[in-house]
Amino acid sequence: MVVLGCDKAGTEWLPIISEKLNEMGVENKIIYDGTIDGCDYTDAAFLVAETVAAGDAEKGILICGTGIGMSMAANKVRGIRASVCNDCYSAKMTVVHNNSNVLCMGARVLGIELALKIVEEYFSAEFEAGGRHERRVNAIIAKENEQFK
Repeated sequence: MVVLGCDKAGTEWLPIISEKLNEMGVENKIIYDGTIDGCDYTDAAFLVAETVAAGDAEKGILICGTGIGMSMAANKVRGIRASVCNDCYSAKMTVVHNNSNVLCMGARVLGIELALKIVEEYFSAEFEAGGRHERRVNAIIAKENEQFK
């Protein structure tokens, strides 16, 4: 299961991305659609990140104006490795090398066609478990656990 959320900048994108995931056979659910008056990107980011961190979803997608605020907020949730991706190569490599579990994109930075290609790359990639990549992800997790003692 993939959960999706956005602030007002991403409201038009969520149904399109959800449909793309459906076409790919990826179960998904929009859990924060950015239409609530006074919503902040942090509201969406924390809800999606906490849902993933709790194990109620495998991954998440967050959309705001640039993707940056969403990633900063989501990464404050223990267990989250959120990545802003503006190209297909980064989308693939953040999964392959970093085992990213939340994809962040900017609706004011990308066009929807490129965003859909990024989604496709991100959800087609698999983490290269073992070796240096796993060692590095484990170092991130250890530092996070040290800070949350």
